[in-house]
Amino acid sequence: MPIAYIALGTNLEPRAAHLDKALELFHSLSGVEVKRVSSIYESKPVGYLDQPDFLNLVFEAETELLPLDLLDSCQTIEQELGRVRTIRFGPRTLDVDIVLYGVASIDEERLTVPHPRMQERSFVLLPLQELNPEYVVPEWNKTVNELVAELPAKDLEEIWKYAPES
Repeated sequence: MPIAYIALGTNLEPRAAHLDKALELFHSLSGVEVKRVSSIYESKPVGYLDQPDFLNLVFEAETELLPLDLLDSCQTIEQELGRVRTIRFGPRTLDVDIVLYGVASIDEERLTVPHPRMQERSFVLLPLQELNPEYVVPEWNKTVNELVAELPAKDLEEIWKYAPES
């Protein structure tokens, strides 16, 4: 079965609860077996800046689902958690992205894998690095470690491991 890496992000409260619920839904999803989950990272928004900080994680899953079927399941989970698409890169209860799907390169209208901007996103690369630092990303023929090393220092200053307030 292919291994998929899926990124979750949220910046609307209750942020951590949205991530927990999404993982719970993925754990119960037929044809998907969640194997490992990264730490949660907190990061500044990208694109549309006038919004709260994000919580992000990546999880690894074995899947029997074909890529577009997995995408449909991801979008269903987004909707179950109240995702409303209004402002591009704007606030959201949950964003789910298929970052990697096995060693596949997919370029279809609804899905591009590897995720086309993952090499620019510390909030994807750092959690992914925890799970599989030596994974060679097909599109760029570089390991996750190499992609992290290429991130601008500023990007690394705007992300940190999440520490819930007591």
